[in-house]
Amino acid sequence: MIKPLGDRIVIKVIEDTQQTQGGIFIPDSAKEKPQKGEVVAVGAGKVNEKGDREPMDVKVGDTILYAKYAGTDIKFDGVEYKIMSISDALAIIE
Repeated sequence: MIKPLGDRIVIKVIEDTQQTQGGIFIPDSAKEKPQKGEVVAVGAGKVNEKGDREPMDVKVGDTILYAKYAGTDIKFDGVEYKIMSISDALAIIE
């Protein structure tokens, strides 16, 4: 598995299947970039000026909303992930 460093997180992007009310599926090329994902790995946290680690706001298993163009897309073992800074996470979906 991928272990992020510092204040970074690894998420698995959740793709929403989009279908119109008439039953027509919207192709990938016409969809907006997804902004929802499941946290699969969390770094240790950012080191502050005192040398202490700041706690992370998310944990493994959380579903989050993130900034539209946030992070770096990677493919690992055939699965697409995104590595991003915790500051790009906007909210936790409960």
